[in-house]
Amino acid sequence: MLSRKQTPRLAENQQCDTYAWFSQRAWVEIDLGALSDNVHQLRSLLSPHTELMAVVKADAYGHGAVTVAQTVLQSGASWLGVATVPEAIQLREAGIKAPILILGATHTLEQIHAIAHWKLQPTLCTPKQALIFSETLEAIKFTDSIPVHIKLDTGMSRLGTNWQQAGEFVQLVQRLPMLEIKSIYSHLATADSLDPQVMIQQHQRFEEAIAQIKALGIKPPCLHLANSAATLCDPALHYDMVRVGLAIYGLSPAVHLRSHLDFKPVLQLKARVTHIKTIAAGTGVSYGHRFIAPHEMRLAVVGIGYADGVPRNLSGKMQVLIQGRRVPQIGAITMDQLMLDVSTIPNIQEGEIVTLLGQEGKEEISADDWAEQLNTISWEILCGFKHRLPRVGVI
Repeated sequence: MLSRKQTPRLAENQQCDTYAWFSQRAWVEIDLGALSDNVHQLRSLLSPHTELMAVVKADAYGHGAVTVAQTVLQSGASWLGVATVPEAIQLREAGIKAPILILGATHTLEQIHAIAHWKLQPTLCTPKQALIFSETLEAIKFTDSIPVHIKLDTGMSRLGTNWQQAGEFVQLVQRLPMLEIKSIYSHLATADSLDPQVMIQQHQRFEEAIAQIKALGIKPPCLHLANSAATLCDPALHYDMVRVGLAIYGLSPAVHLRSHLDFKPVLQLKARVTHIKTIAAGTGVSYGHRFIAPHEMRLAVVGIGYADGVPRNLSGKMQVLIQGRRVPQIGAITMDQLMLDVSTIPNIQEGEIVTLLGQEGKEEISADDWAEQLNTISWEILCGFKHRLPRVGVI
């Protein structure tokens, strides 16, 4: 592993020599040291018997699933969570042997065959799905039972059987051949809210569902309920495992939870200045001439745009960091490029690095800043960076 003062290495399967990396127009930089430290901090909140599942779906929230998975497993996580079968297969093909829970619903023959072959662990949401799994595994003459996870809907109104039918559902799955119940879980809808009432109600429903199951003489092997927000706000929600996504990547799921731990954002977005020019007063900049220069200005063109995941709706609203100083973006953000007003930085040159998200000196621009400007959430910002941006891992 290389330090920030050395040539970073590319994450995932992106191959590149030293010259090629230095010629990159734009990239996503992943601070693996920060990632590891975030996991250690999260583990410090948990009791020794509570396991940590790192949620690495959506290419680890845009950070690079394989590199992130390898790092978090070395740092204290023991499970991985993904949304789809292909996401899980990518991790297995990289040699990762840790248990992987597929959080999404799966039904087809191809999905079930892949789950069995790659030793993955599916979520069962309905009795019908459980029957399909059992019958399919018997039909393909799979010799071993597979571990499955029962999903209960306690108020998210997304995946899962209604919590009031928990006992009946678990009894059915327990009777079916080829299936072994590994855990029972649910998902919280409002754990990041200042108002805890819905979360309290969901917690009570989960407890009542578990009581139903135990009354039938069934002891659940593992229970889990907490996402990032619930992990941070209430140890009573930790149970046997927590499922943490956003917090691993160094961002807080809510403003009021930011003080709980000293997380450091893992992702930085960087690009290079590709061209510098001076324009006269009255000159229009970019498509539509939304910006007209009020006086002579020095412009820098940067090799990154909305095709890379920089939202076009940030046009004329965002700032970036150059040489540790904030400068404004001007004009419409284009597909592959954007323009900056660098009139205050006379010594800027082509090839200079621009930090769009990240920290330089005392200045920092975060995914939360972009999310606030766009009236969205930081999850969406992180997941938006396209794969033509190499993920470069550094410590």
